[in-house]
Amino acid sequence: MTPELSDRHLLANLDALARIGAIDGGGCARLALSDEDRQGRDLVVGWMKELGLDVRIDAIGNVIGVRAGREDLPPVMTGSHIDTVRTGGRYDGNYGVLAGLEVVRALNAAKVVTRRPLAVAFFTNEEGARFQPDMMGSLVYAGGLGLNEAYAAADKDGLAVGDELRRIGYLGATKPGALRPHAFVELHIEQGPILDEEKVRIGVVESVQGISWTEYTVTGVSNHAGTTPMRLRRDAGYLAASVNLFARKLAWEMGGDQVATVGALVLRPNLINVVPNRAVFTVDLRNTDEAKLQEAEARVAAHIAEVAASERVAVESKVLARFEPVIFDPGLVDRVERHARALSLSTRRMPSGAGHDAQMMQRLCPTAMIFVPSVEGLSHNVKEHTEPADLVAGAQVLLNLIVELAEG
Repeated sequence: MTPELSDRHLLANLDALARIGAIDGGGCARLALSDEDRQGRDLVVGWMKELGLDVRIDAIGNVIGVRAGREDLPPVMTGSHIDTVRTGGRYDGNYGVLAGLEVVRALNAAKVVTRRPLAVAFFTNEEGARFQPDMMGSLVYAGGLGLNEAYAAADKDGLAVGDELRRIGYLGATKPGALRPHAFVELHIEQGPILDEEKVRIGVVESVQGISWTEYTVTGVSNHAGTTPMRLRRDAGYLAASVNLFARKLAWEMGGDQVATVGALVLRPNLINVVPNRAVFTVDLRNTDEAKLQEAEARVAAHIAEVAASERVAVESKVLARFEPVIFDPGLVDRVERHARALSLSTRRMPSGAGHDAQMMQRLCPTAMIFVPSVEGLSHNVKEHTEPADLVAGAQVLLNLIVELAEG
């Protein structure tokens, strides 16, 4: 019989981790490889060791705690990330890691040793808020990004991943991906409104949207805002503004799962009475269909080229991240649904609109995700919240599924 998971440590540990990098409103700021991230890592590693896990740190800073099984077989792995965006909440990523530790705690308490080993992991720089690409640690783990390329990625201050890993003491010796899982399951808050709106307890995630992040740098000519006729302007800010409007219109026109966001924008000289001579902005495009994602990319690029020509400005582009849509293992997805229903929890099959480490791990082994509701759909927001009962329910589904996989 599978042990029952207790809520006491899960909720207390979420609170304790949230105090590291705490910001006003109840949220967290633990950017990847920052001092706050180091403190969070140290705390979670301490919990892993208290639970008797064999803690391994690889060369990109991914941390994996392994619980031995009765047989020396590829492990069943769960986990997520503990880095946050600058205005993050306390559940995004953290919940999946700490729920994994509660799975181990429950098995320890029941003195259950599974046939396969279990592994609980947290991956480096999942958010991509400081270094690009996002999901960096799991991408390196899955072989999709080389270590040297990852090490060279730098933040806005020119600080590189490799140097920051060394500085905080998490440049490990283990080769990323050396421990190849039998299966990987990631438990996560939805980060969207669907489960909360429909009052569904468990999201059965079938896929992850493809992601396209591009940064554009526009160069025009600064001039006086009062004396320069509109027909003679070479306004970098105008192009940026037009893309923001075009992206919203494009998403509505394409419909379905297409979304589009201009999330970062910096103008120079950024003065009220000066025509901007430089604009740097990002475009985030996502779709569950690769062909439609490519269509969106092409239409944005065509719009930029057209406006740049008419405004006589120069444009340079840089791809920050590009991942195709991922379909999770159908058999594992079915098991998530079955275990949720066995606990009398309502379910809904759905795609994930956000990127996750699980989409990288799908390259290595059968993979699935479990979602629990986000109240009002808020995430990447200090008011991010999931009800305790839902947190515990999701963790119990994870426990039951992992035990089944580990005995298989």
